[in-house]
Amino acid sequence: MQYAQLREFPTDFLWGASTSAYQVEGGWDADGKGPSVIDARTHLPEGTTDFTVASDHYHRYAEDVELFAELGLKAYRFSIAWTRIQPTGTGPVNRAGADFYHRLIDALVAQGIEPIVTMYHFDLPQALDDQGGWANRDTVDAFAEYARVVFAEYGSKVRYWLTINEQNMMILHGDAVGTTGQAGATGKKGLYQQNHHMFLAQARAMALCHELLPDARIGPAPNIVSVYPATPAPEDVLAADDWDAVRNLLYLDLAVRGSYHPLAWAYLAERGWEPDIAEGDLDLLAAAKPDFIAFNYYSTQTVGASRGDASDLQTRGTDQQLVRGEVGLYRAEKNPHLQTNAFGWEIDPVGFRTTLRRTWDRYRLPLIITENGIGAFDQLVDGRVHDDYRIDYYRRHIEQIRLAITDGVDVFGYCPWAAIDLISTHQGCSKRYGFIYVNRDEFDLLDLARVRKDSFGWYRRVIDANGSRLED
Repeated sequence: MQYAQLREFPTDFLWGASTSAYQVEGGWDADGKGPSVIDARTHLPEGTTDFTVASDHYHRYAEDVELFAELGLKAYRFSIAWTRIQPTGTGPVNRAGADFYHRLIDALVAQGIEPIVTMYHFDLPQALDDQGGWANRDTVDAFAEYARVVFAEYGSKVRYWLTINEQNMMILHGDAVGTTGQAGATGKKGLYQQNHHMFLAQARAMALCHELLPDARIGPAPNIVSVYPATPAPEDVLAADDWDAVRNLLYLDLAVRGSYHPLAWAYLAERGWEPDIAEGDLDLLAAAKPDFIAFNYYSTQTVGASRGDASDLQTRGTDQQLVRGEVGLYRAEKNPHLQTNAFGWEIDPVGFRTTLRRTWDRYRLPLIITENGIGAFDQLVDGRVHDDYRIDYYRRHIEQIRLAITDGVDVFGYCPWAAIDLISTHQGCSKRYGFIYVNRDEFDLLDLARVRKDSFGWYRRVIDANGSRLED
């Protein structure tokens, strides 16, 4: 639909930016922090750094928050490292670790920046993984205990909570994002049992939040995309519906409605992968009610009807953002109408609007985008980083948010990825996302100096204008 006049962004719109603990903090074993499955990884993409130092945000958070304030951020979405709070995933609070997040949150609040806290962003405590990880139902209890701890610690300061980041990516592509740990060495039935346990953990966290923090708001944070049929052929349309159910709606329906999507359940049952559901599980899931939906968006996916053979599959290396196909479910297709970035990800700003509209239409909960961005091999030249490609990417996506708001979608925030350069899942520190450049190489920390990119000044002007002006 075309409009003669667009609605303005809400006056209290949360213009923000995002990071995650393991990708930005460093200090992997500082002040009593325990190891996570990320820290225990022994196989990293060739030529890429590990996460031990990252951007050294743990030691430089005060400088970073000053820059976030200069950027004009209204919100900062970050994650808490579970093993900084409870080094083994259970037991007493590590006071030094807990105090770090108090200092970070206090610094944000002092600058008028709303903290948006992700409780779990891929980094399961290694001690819990040694006991079976999410395959062990005890991990549900451990997560509920951890939730109670962080709500007690920070509940008076934090109004917005996210439960689990991209649960669907951990289940569908755990090998790609490097989060499976030892517990990832399992068949698909075991994997979907882990998935079920994560849903239970999320439900318990949401219920606890509402019990302990009645003024707070909490929601899930999956990775959601619109799925297109390759052609108008009915078989391709069915394949798109099937993949949408398995990739997206399984996770949203369980978070919002507390029930398994029927197509997704049929997919699991056909393959013998349906999880064991204990007495009381369904009641727990149904009782948990999120206040909003957060989601991460990078691209859309295009699929066709399965041919039932290897031609359904597309080589994608270890990149979870590339559609890969599944024999008997859908065939991976390229979308000839979309550009791709340097890493093969299709760029689809209009699909962003479609995803916002579809999610709002199905669930009617307020929406916040908690990741959206473009990675690139940014270059620091004469003290400057000229990232016009990032400005163009964000401009086109923010335009679509405003159109979605004009469509009637309730969008209350936008936190692109990322506030500052951090360690990428696949390309180490060389693939950069931030508005702020961090001066380091893969294996040479250099001085870790912070440098404002061109996109920094552009986004500051966008925030100053509350999204009404997107040109330079």
